[in-house]
Amino acid sequence: MTTSTRIWCVVPAAGVGKRFGSALPKQYLQLSNKTVVENTLGRLLSLEEIAQVVVALSSEDQHFKSLGVARHSRIKTVIGGDERCHSVLNGLRYLSGVGDERDWVLVHDVARPCVRAADIRKLLQQVDQFDAVGGILANPVRDTMKRANRINQIEATVDRNQLWHALTPQLFRLGALRGAIESALSDGVMVTDESAAMERLGHQPLLVEGHYDNIKITHPQDLALTELYIQQQ
Repeated sequence: MTTSTRIWCVVPAAGVGKRFGSALPKQYLQLSNKTVVENTLGRLLSLEEIAQVVVALSSEDQHFKSLGVARHSRIKTVIGGDERCHSVLNGLRYLSGVGDERDWVLVHDVARPCVRAADIRKLLQQVDQFDAVGGILANPVRDTMKRANRINQIEATVDRNQLWHALTPQLFRLGALRGAIESALSDGVMVTDESAAMERLGHQPLLVEGHYDNIKITHPQDLALTELYIQQQ
């Protein structure tokens, strides 16, 4: 990355964890003697390349301000939205007021506390090396893939060659990503990740292979597995 552009990070953290089934949003559950969000932000803040981490919180969030990390000099909070894409967009709009349209922005799931700094640096380096529009951490699919019908009967076996699991962080230019998400929302499309917003406009982001332990905490059993991965790391 050139010295004329800065690197920012947006962390959407406005979810209430409906699928997780916990009284607390999953980002505030305990993991290795800290909350999930503290683990995740700690990984991101370890990279001095990141100028600021913008955390998008629910308007009703009463937990984050009690954490020590909330007072970190490189942490900024904004109000999130109903869906992930709304939260990311709010973070990008804040950054548009303090950064440059050509700056780079990493977007990372709050529920991925195992992400490795080395993988983030690999993403930054490869996007720069290949002069790509942007890129995402991802893993090649290893299992046989099935497509189901509406009643969960197998409709087809899908060729797994060239299929990847999308992970985060995802890396794009500030102005381009904000415009892509705004375009999707104006067309009524709720994109589930940043790459999808860019793809809608004809861009082809780079796939950068990361470690398989960069899992997302979605279900209760994921918490124990994440704890194991952190211990192994």
